[in-house]
Amino acid sequence: MPFREINSKMVEAQVVPGQKMYSQRGAMLAYRGEVSFTPSLTGGQGGVMGMIGRRVANEQTPLMEVEGSGTVMFGHGGHHIQVISLTGETLYVEADRLLAFDGTLQQGTMFMGAQGGVMGMVRGQVTGQGLFTTTLKGHGSVAVMAHGGVIELPIHPNRPIHVDPQAYVAHHGEVRNKLSTALGWRDMVGRGSGEAFQLELSGQGAVYVQASEEKL
Repeated sequence: MPFREINSKMVEAQVVPGQKMYSQRGAMLAYRGEVSFTPSLTGGQGGVMGMIGRRVANEQTPLMEVEGSGTVMFGHGGHHIQVISLTGETLYVEADRLLAFDGTLQQGTMFMGAQGGVMGMVRGQVTGQGLFTTTLKGHGSVAVMAHGGVIELPIHPNRPIHVDPQAYVAHHGEVRNKLSTALGWRDMVGRGSGEAFQLELSGQGAVYVQASEEKL
């Protein structure tokens, strides 16, 4: 169920009978056809246990199920929207950045310490993203929100990319991420560059970076 970008802040999705999709509640702007919107109690695939896990991890964003036949336009808060197509890989993204996604994608959560160990947990605290992040896996499309424009940076083996943690939006692929520091005495006395922490991503995949250091 691919999304069509109407402009940088609105996308349109084709809804077909027998296929479900999910969106953040209140994100519907307009629609054509016979389409229904109902609150999602489980918040995507994964059933009740998945729902409980996401609530425990504080990765529970109110979602609604979208079904029927027609087209729906989505947007939220005037945020920039980036459409990401998955072909079997896993997307790592914060729950509050999800605008809409295919119902065929498997939703879950990941402990930040699972990638980057202790520094992975520190990264969650430094970025304000907490200790867990949302995962979407499978074949389908995801529309995520960001401040300003978004650029996709490919990650190649042996060529890691360093990203400002506040500008990080999401990543996919076989990618390892860890927080690296460059704290020096200047930072200790308040005369640093302001870039003491960077997020290092290595492996094979892509990372999405927004044109702002502001969270949603």
